[in-house]
Amino acid sequence: MQLNGTPIPRSHRPVQTIAITGGKGGIGKTTVAINLAAALAQMGRRTLLLDGDLGLANADVLLGIAPKYTLAHVLAGERSLDEVVTGTPYGFDIVPAASGVAQLAALDATGHLGLVREFSSLSGDLDVLVIDTAPGISPGVLRLAQASQQVVVVVCDEPASITDAYALIKVLARDHGVERFRVLANMVRPEQDGQHLFQTVSRVTGRFLDVILEYAGEIPDDPLLRRSIREQRPVLHAYPTSKSARALKLLGEKADNWPVPSGPRGHIEFFAERLVRRAAPRLEVVR
Repeated sequence: MQLNGTPIPRSHRPVQTIAITGGKGGIGKTTVAINLAAALAQMGRRTLLLDGDLGLANADVLLGIAPKYTLAHVLAGERSLDEVVTGTPYGFDIVPAASGVAQLAALDATGHLGLVREFSSLSGDLDVLVIDTAPGISPGVLRLAQASQQVVVVVCDEPASITDAYALIKVLARDHGVERFRVLANMVRPEQDGQHLFQTVSRVTGRFLDVILEYAGEIPDDPLLRRSIREQRPVLHAYPTSKSARALKLLGEKADNWPVPSGPRGHIEFFAERLVRRAAPRLEVVR
């Protein structure tokens, strides 16, 4: 990457940060996050997955790995974030959270701010951070989404999923200044249409909210995807020619082209200093 012909060091380059969220549990959020990370890694992007379900983490379980350390060790001051980063067999790394640790689940605003800032201390090169948030609209979910450049709202064709997606968008827009959302239709059955589901969400938000919604695509309801979950492997690796794997690969290609903000947005965000530290344009003296 260059700016006005001047190469930007990797440690100064902006990191694309993508929050995968959705309000309701059981909509396939974690599966989307894992496979998006796998898709980006297959494209050669240095990708890190953060399990943002701080109290009931399960991304490591779905990947079939057993991390030695988790964010609980970082919170306790026992390990640095670098020491917690864990490799996976699928080309990306993961920052695992812990399951059943009340202290993590109850992290306050100061704790979340410290966690977001801690990512700036990572020593490795990084292109993309994918955040798998917890379900619901808890303060932790809202803070992690607000700190991300891209907010992907996963929604299924169920009344509760649509209602909860609207509630999440409403709170993020009204109370946290998030104006743009990408809607991903998940578990789309053959007789359904992801675009139709997107239009349903768009109509509701359009009546009451001043936000921008963009269609991120659809992931089909696929028995091979469900099988890959049982096998604890990303479907992109377990069944790369399946319908869901092709759709998730397409999502990765789209995400790779989503724009990175040109500068900090004035609130808590991951890797904000890299947006500030972009190489300044060279000034030429005219004589």
